[in-house]
Amino acid sequence: MADGQVERVLDLFQGARLTPTQRRIAQSLVRHAGAAAFMSAAEVAELAEVSQPSVTRFAMALGYDGFPALRRRLRDVVTQAPPAEGAAAGNELQRAVRAEVANLRHLADQLADRERVAAAGALLAASRPLPVLGLRAAAPLAAYFAYFAAKVHPDVRVLDSGGSLLADRLDQARAAGAGALLAIVLPRYPREAIEALREARDAGLAIVAITDSAISPAAELADIALPAAVGAQLVFDLHTAPMTLSMVLLQAICDAAPAEAQHRLEEFERSANRRHVFVN
Repeated sequence: MADGQVERVLDLFQGARLTPTQRRIAQSLVRHAGAAAFMSAAEVAELAEVSQPSVTRFAMALGYDGFPALRRRLRDVVTQAPPAEGAAAGNELQRAVRAEVANLRHLADQLADRERVAAAGALLAASRPLPVLGLRAAAPLAAYFAYFAAKVHPDVRVLDSGGSLLADRLDQARAAGAGALLAIVLPRYPREAIEALREARDAGLAIVAITDSAISPAAELADIALPAAVGAQLVFDLHTAPMTLSMVLLQAICDAAPAEAQHRLEEFERSANRRHVFVN
């Protein structure tokens, strides 16, 4: 299946909270979309090695009234004509940037329903301290989020290195009163990040995950999964949509505690002016 078709199939699952069994079904549909679009629920169940009722529940979890409705949508996706040549014109750098524009458009469409982001913001705003997990490729995004979050939250702790110290720092955050964890988990999903999410869940922390897809390993472990697609057209991934989503989430944190956020921002501005931190 062409990359464009893969992305369109993945779009069917964006924003959905899927169980491990449902993730297996989704992964099978992505891998075999061309054939699955013409299969019965029983055949898809056999393909994914799950029960037929699981396939029906999966379709309903995506908002369809049953698998036949999902199959019709899947058929539309896999038979959709490729973009006109003019739309795909340009060199590989231009195509990569245009794909990022499409990722941002998709993120904007998801945000038409603000409920999940608002709920995530409220969870994180109430956590004192607020641990922010980001390993390997996600470490710069965790630092970027934390830099701004520290201006409106009294205690933001970045967890950007693995090893035995990561578990220690999770324990310390929980002992200090943390109730929630923000995890930024992007491909290629670090094993230590997934293990840290399991440890955080076992410790009683609520998990908000910014990840690339509703069927990523992090989404399975999160209380609230917020997907934002990653660009894969260049040698290394582009993280434009996840970075944008992190700032949207920070806005939701401010909205959850507006008076405190405003007070802390004003305090920061007074301090910055006094110390001449910025040129203008």
